[in-house]
Amino acid sequence: MLLPMTISMNIIIDDLQGSAVQALLQAHLTDMNATAPAESVHALDLTQLQHQNVTFWSIWDQHQLAGCGAIKHLNTTTAEIKSMRTADAFRGQGVASLLLQHIITYAKTHGYQQLSLETGSMDFFTPSRALYTKHGFIECPPFADYQPDPHSTFMTLNLLA
Repeated sequence: MLLPMTISMNIIIDDLQGSAVQALLQAHLTDMNATAPAESVHALDLTQLQHQNVTFWSIWDQHQLAGCGAIKHLNTTTAEIKSMRTADAFRGQGVASLLLQHIITYAKTHGYQQLSLETGSMDFFTPSRALYTKHGFIECPPFADYQPDPHSTFMTLNLLA
């Protein structure tokens, strides 16, 4: 059941310097490495998320970090969603949906025609796949430099539809 979100939720482009953001990203990497073999973990580390072709957001409830997410520019028409993570204290409250809708809107206004992503195929990632499906993403073949992988599910959203 979704709980009502407080009015104070604020989504910002983040410079990844804050300790709360860094801790959330470390928790994300730890979970990714615990659920898949190393060659199947495609999560970006802090340095990769600071690259100029990545836009990273954090979402805050007053002074508490509620989650984060990013897009990576792949080409003039396509971006990839990266590092979507909700802080444990905010799970089940609609934080990921709010942030994902923000990312989709950003992608549309910046001329992207397609948003794609890679997520795990294991049970751990069932909520992630459900979130993306709820927002119109469908499964697709591997994109960009990805190869077929039984530990990965690839999804895409046509932003022109």
